[in-house]
This record gives sequence, structure tokens and C-alpha cells, in this order.
Amino acid sequence: MTETFPYVPIDPKGWRLAMGLRPLEPASWLQIDEHREDELAQKAVLLERDYGVVVATSPEGDRASLELLDEVERFLRNYDPELWRATDEDEHPVVRASRLVQEDLCVLVREDAWRLRAACVCFPSRWVLATKLGTTLDAIHSPVPGYEDALARPTNAFFDRLTPEKSFWRLNWTLLDSPELHQPRAARTAPSGELADWYFRVERQTLRQLPTTRAIIFTIRTYVTCAATLAESDPNFVTALLRSLDTAPPAIQAYKGWTGLADRLRSSL
Repeated sequence: MTETFPYVPIDPKGWRLAMGLRPLEPASWLQIDEHREDELAQKAVLLERDYGVVVATSPEGDRASLELLDEVERFLRNYDPELWRATDEDEHPVVRASRLVQEDLCVLVREDAWRLRAACVCFPSRWVLATKLGTTLDAIHSPVPGYEDALARPTNAFFDRLTPEKSFWRLNWTLLDSPELHQPRAARTAPSGELADWYFRVERQTLRQLPTTRAIIFTIRTYVTCAATLAESDPNFVTALLRSLDTAPPAIQAYKGWTGLADRLRSSL
């Protein structure tokens, strides 16, 4: 963490594939900052222009989405009553909830397995929401190298054990060639140029089970800043970044678009 950016979750020991879950206090479920109005305005534009890209729902997720909306409205009233605003009752509740918060929202329902049944994801990091609707946790994460061997079993077990009384959060990060929040389809290619042309993108993700429907809500709050800015404010950032890039397996580097970045960064220094 630096003075200008809330999360810099690079492990100085090197890259590793892990769930990295931490207990979540109810008051910290959603995060609100000075970018709220701008990001809600971006969502409004995307919902008007690209609704089919940023929204995916099925009837199996309707009840849980309505409960999610109630929980979001309750949270905002407790946090600051002035943040609540009326939403269009004709819209799907997952969309109404998303219009109120900076987070993207996903609803997973337990059937034969945990399946994604509703979502409003305006700020994806190079994945397509429509391809995930109705799929299981394993299918959602299947593109991630090593997930099946290392994380599939513990992830499914964690979802089955989650209760409404105890929620969790985690962080992940990547490097991209654009600061845009909405990046659904761009190829995962290595950023061009040097550190000043790279953007450090962090997702703060939370997992919470709703008390009535017992659906699990997965939220994604995205933060982006210029990598060079972090290097200027944190003398350890570049060292930790190089360590992670060097220790990430080749398959992960290819998946994330990091191939060759460590050598380019090292030569630029």
C-alpha cells in the first residue's frame, strides 16, 4: 500500500497461485471513494450502450439478486444515507444494485454445483461475461493455468463451507497496457513500452453468503494506476515486481500477458 494507491498486493517472496483469503468485516464489504460518481457514470454509459456485454442473468438467480439489492441498499443507508438513490424497479435487481456501488456484482447459486446465475460486470479484466453465465466454478476458472491441480478442490470446498456469519476478501493484480476499467475482449499481450506505459491493475474481491437464499455474492472492485507512479512512491515496488515476474511459471506469464516483461523492465533500469 502507498500514499496514493490503496492496495499493492505483490508478494516480495515471488509469485504464487493461492486463494489468499482474509476475514472480511461487515462494515468493509463495499468500498466508497472519491471516484464513485465517475465510475457510476461509466456504468450508466455501458448499461445503455453495451447491456448484453455487461449484464447476464437467468431466472435461477432472480431471488438472490433481489436479496442482494436489499443488502446493498441496507449497507449504503448504514454507511451514509445520502449515498442511496432510487433505482428503476423495471430493471433486473442485479443491475439496480450495480448502479449503486463501484463494485461489479456476481451471484452464484448452489445447484448440482455452484453456478453463476446473475451478474453485472462493467469493468472486466479481459474476459467475457456472457461465456460464464450458468457455468461452474471450475469452468469459470478453467483458463487459469494450474487452477485445476492447485485450487479447484479447495475453492469448491471453501464455497460449500461459507456461511452468512463470516465473509472473506482477497486481492489479485496484473499489468496491462491501458488504464481503462472496461476491458472485456482485448488480447492478453504484454504491455508495450516501458514502466511509464504500463498500468498496475488490482481487484479487491469479496465473498459473502446471503442469509435467506444462501447464494454467494462475489464482488469485484477495480483499482488502476500507472506502474511508474507506484515505483516513484514505493522504493520496493520495482524489486518486488521483478521478483514476481521472474518467478511466475511460463504458462502464467503467457496467460497474463507478462512474457518478456521482466527482461524489458530490467534493461530499462
